[in-house]
Amino acid sequence: MPLQDAWKRISLDTRGEPVKHVWDEYLAKEKVVYANILRNKTTRLEGTVTELAENLRLTPTYMFAFLDGIHEAVDGLPELETIEEDTAIAFDIEYDRLFKQMVEYKADDLYTMPEWNDVFTQEQQKELYKEQKSSHTVVRNEAKTGRNEACPCGSGKKFKKCCGVA
Repeated sequence: MPLQDAWKRISLDTRGEPVKHVWDEYLAKEKVVYANILRNKTTRLEGTVTELAENLRLTPTYMFAFLDGIHEAVDGLPELETIEEDTAIAFDIEYDRLFKQMVEYKADDLYTMPEWNDVFTQEQQKELYKEQKSSHTVVRNEAKTGRNEACPCGSGKKFKKCCGVA
């Protein structure tokens, strides 16, 4: 059985809402895993899901949740819905990409962990944070249509009497 199904079964209630005690327990364990990865400067994880779970002191289901959380920050993971306990997993960890993904997910408790200080200086962390935050900033180069200008839709009406109506 795919581990995604097992994870959903324990982490979501019948309405699809998160089961708080399961998520609290998982998130505490996830933080320990990341602390160990950063402390040991681990750059590659490799093995079956069961082997990785044992090495990281997780259940296979929690290992799936970890893989689900890290999948956008690494390359080479199989499709999540196909992962089972005997699925072979191998991926490299790029710390700058991981840090930025944590910022993207607003995982403050992860990207502010003191173990990052052994990987990046405070200045580097600030720069990575700034890069990630500015990567989603949209800059409009075209001028806004004024209220009394002709509407850009081509109706011939003033913008305020046409598409600019609030």
